[in-house]
Amino acid sequence: MLEFFFDCSSPWTYLAFHNIQPLANELGVEISWRPILVGGIFNTVNPSVYAQRETPVPLKARYMKKDLADWARSAGLAIKMPPTVFPVNSVKAMRGCIWLGQESGERMVPFATAVFETYWGGDKDISQDSVLTEVCKKAGVDHVKFFEGIGQQAVKDQLKANTDEVMARGGFGSPTIFVDKTDMYFGNDRMPLIREALQRLKARAA
Repeated sequence: MLEFFFDCSSPWTYLAFHNIQPLANELGVEISWRPILVGGIFNTVNPSVYAQRETPVPLKARYMKKDLADWARSAGLAIKMPPTVFPVNSVKAMRGCIWLGQESGERMVPFATAVFETYWGGDKDISQDSVLTEVCKKAGVDHVKFFEGIGQQAVKDQLKANTDEVMARGGFGSPTIFVDKTDMYFGNDRMPLIREALQRLKARAA
């Protein structure tokens, strides 16, 4: 009923990842976590993101920084924008989410949370093996098995398949959220609309 396509390299995704969990718990809805590579999406269907980074509108960029700080304060999260390394190569971290998600979302969520916290709160480069080893320890994951796992071809293929799928379904960035397969929402600030959509579904099913 609720699918969450995400890449840990996005600050707005960190907010949405944090904010959607209590919403789903409150309404008794299970989240299907779908790790993706947002860079692959930008390269394929949304290259305007790169143009905006190269030639930002100063007033808009200044407001976006304030807006992000406001949302982070509201959620009780520490987000440094921009981090020292930005954008960051999140492929290993996202493959880790795939690998852990093969067993259960219960194992993947603490790991993804640790990735978000380490990158956005701790300002550490999550593309580095040493940092990912710290993340694994924080999340209670065996780092040796982790690095073996993310090297599996099936894990790499699944991450690409998720990325291709969200684009095929109309997605153009992270986070992309689907209610009941076809009702798409983008971004952190759509939580009130997602709540209403889930409530309508539950009312119809009652």
